[in-house]
Amino acid sequence: MDEPRLNGVKPRHAALAVLVATIWGVNFVAIELGLRDFPPLLFSGLRFLAAAVPALFLVGPPRVAWRWVVAVGLVLGVAKFGFVFSGMHAGMPAGLSSLVLQSQAVFTVVFAAVLLRERPRRTQLVGIGVASAGILVIALDYGVGSPLGAFLLVIAGAACWGLSNVITRHAKPPDALSFIVWVSAVAVLPLFALSLLIEGPSADLAALRGFDWSGAAALGFVAWVSTLLGFGLWGFLLREYDASTVAPFSLLVPVAGMLSAWVFLGEELTVLRCTAGLLVVAGMASTAIKPRDRVPVLT
Repeated sequence: MDEPRLNGVKPRHAALAVLVATIWGVNFVAIELGLRDFPPLLFSGLRFLAAAVPALFLVGPPRVAWRWVVAVGLVLGVAKFGFVFSGMHAGMPAGLSSLVLQSQAVFTVVFAAVLLRERPRRTQLVGIGVASAGILVIALDYGVGSPLGAFLLVIAGAACWGLSNVITRHAKPPDALSFIVWVSAVAVLPLFALSLLIEGPSADLAALRGFDWSGAAALGFVAWVSTLLGFGLWGFLLREYDASTVAPFSLLVPVAGMLSAWVFLGEELTVLRCTAGLLVVAGMASTAIKPRDRVPVLT
């Protein structure tokens, strides 16, 4: 007898998808904790170093042109995570960061229209409007008495994520996990160089000298649990089902992010922020360009 399914997904696989979304949501709490021990660019570089070095010996070559690996490594690995980590370090709360970052779906539609000449559907335009309204509500709520620059840095990270999605769609890597591992490797040296230039060698050296168990736990979670385990499980699900079946589970990421930040960091969950979150998630759900080509999230 065939195993019962929930909307076409086996229950144990649905549980795996929920687990991955939860891991990626809690990942923002781990980032917040890690930023207490490391400067943001150094922490981002260490994250990719820890994710890439063991995995490079276990995966094959990316099987796409190296220019696409380098492009995604710079746009996604360096720019996106550099902006996001810096924005969170500047004061953007972990829970709101997990939500605002999902505006990448809006930027993906915009960049695809400009660069790939993909005409947005009416539902996509409506979704952009709804999600943008939610982001505006968050900006107005957060901007009162808070550093608006931190919010804008996370928005810039979302824009870079959207651009990297379009580049990845064009590259069409046959092995997503191998591709991301090599992308991670590309990001390491530029992030370390930027850290030395912007954050300074003294700050980097002080952070490395003060390396302790809390920093190691945060680094281990974002590198191995969130990146390697999370992406590996997501890749398994995408091999078992159409992406249009798996992708909706990623909508749980900001939910898990905001709830875990509330539980572990004491971040406030107001009615206004929850309403804005619903607007962003609803709009994001309408903006997938082509569900079968949905690029798995890397947080």
